[in-house]
Amino acid sequence: MHHVTVSIGSNIDREFYVYKALNALDHFFAPLTVSKSYDCVPVGFEGDNFLNLVVGFECSQSVSDLATLLRQIEDESDRVRSGEKFASRTLDLDILTFDDLVGIIDGVELPRGEITENAFVLRPLADIIPHETHPLTTKTYEQLWSEYGKSSQHVTVTDFTWP
Repeated sequence: MHHVTVSIGSNIDREFYVYKALNALDHFFAPLTVSKSYDCVPVGFEGDNFLNLVVGFECSQSVSDLATLLRQIEDESDRVRSGEKFASRTLDLDILTFDDLVGIIDGVELPRGEITENAFVLRPLADIIPHETHPLTTKTYEQLWSEYGKSSQHVTVTDFTWP
């Protein structure tokens, strides 16, 4: 079994689509470890705020098969792929970590570069695996969060809950 973390984000009917994603992931990978949820200003474009969180789970799939499944969940959640990297979306699911793999594996960057760049990824990741070590920095996610320049991107805990 592989230990995986996946980021979840939405800024269109966000609670509906995040709930839908959590239900789908739970169907395939229960039990899920779910971070707190965060209200986050979009990065790279103007738009409604995102609801972001991170889930952890065990899976037997390959990186490629997991990426395909996540894309299918996005597509079933009315995800529009406009070609614009920074745009509003119903659902965005990204593999953050897959065991301690490093590199481009089946077209997926591992660990995902956004971990150390964006508060909306690092904060919830530090919630669920604070003492695990980032394979490139050798720092724990808790250490990375404590050193992060929090004034550059604000994240606020929300009251969104999922069973």
